[in-house]
Amino acid sequence: MFKKSVAAFAVALVFASAVQAQNVAVVNGKPVPKSRVDTLMVQATRGGQQPATPEMELRVREEVVMREIFAQEAEKRGVAATEDYRKEMELLRQTVLIRALFNDYRKKNPVTDADAKAEYDKFKAQAAGTEYRARHILVEKEDEAKALLAQLKGGAKFDELAKKHSKDTGSAKNGGDLDFAKAETYVPEFGQAMAALKKGEMTTDPVKSQFGFHIIKLDDTREAQFPPFEEVKPQVVQRLEQQKLQNYQETLRKQAKTDFKFSQ
Repeated sequence: MFKKSVAAFAVALVFASAVQAQNVAVVNGKPVPKSRVDTLMVQATRGGQQPATPEMELRVREEVVMREIFAQEAEKRGVAATEDYRKEMELLRQTVLIRALFNDYRKKNPVTDADAKAEYDKFKAQAAGTEYRARHILVEKEDEAKALLAQLKGGAKFDELAKKHSKDTGSAKNGGDLDFAKAETYVPEFGQAMAALKKGEMTTDPVKSQFGFHIIKLDDTREAQFPPFEEVKPQVVQRLEQQKLQNYQETLRKQAKTDFKFSQ
C-alpha cells in the first residue's frame, strides 16, 4: 500500500511539472500559458529578424503576467460587457485575421532565388552605363557666371570659387564636387552639357537651368557601379514580397462585390 502511494505521488509530481512547464505562472488560481510568451517573443524579435536575449524573454514573461493581472481585473469590473469593448474587439479580430491571411499568403507564395535574381538583373541593366564625377558652380545671373569663367580661365582654382560663390551649398563645401552620378539624374540641360565634356574639361559658356547658371567641370568617368547580388538580395526579396502582397490585395479588392466607390 505504501509503495502504491509513493508511486502515485511520483506520477502526480511528474504531471504537475509537465503542466507547470507549459505555464509561466498562476494568477489568482488561473494558469498563464507559456504560449503567450512565445507569441510575444516572435513579435518582439520581429519574426526572428533580431536575436532573442534572456533579458528580453524575462521582460516578456513579466509583461504576460501583468497582462493577466490587468485582464482579470477588467473582467471583474465588467469591462468585457461594454459596447466600446465589443467594438474594439471586432476591430482587433479583423486585424489578427488579416495579418494571419497575409502571413499565410507569403508562406504559400514565397519569392524564389530565381525571382530575386531576375529582378536584380533588371535593375542592374537599367543602372548600366557611364557615371560622371563633376563639379559645378551655381549662380543666379549669367553675368556673374561669365565673370567666374574668366577667373577660372585666368588660373583661379575651381574648388575655391565654388566654396565662395556657389548657391548649391551642399556641393559648395566640397569645392563643387557632385560625386559620381549618371547624366540622367540631373536636369536635362546640366546632364547633356556634362556628358559632352571630356575628363578635365570645363564648360566654355554658362549652362542655364531652372536653378540658375552653372559652370561645370568634369573630373572623371567610370562604368556604373552595382553591388553584388548576394549583398542586396534581402532588399530585393523584401521588395518582391511587398509587390506580391500588394497585387494580392488589389485582386481581392477587385473581386469583392461592394457598392463602395474607392478613390482609385
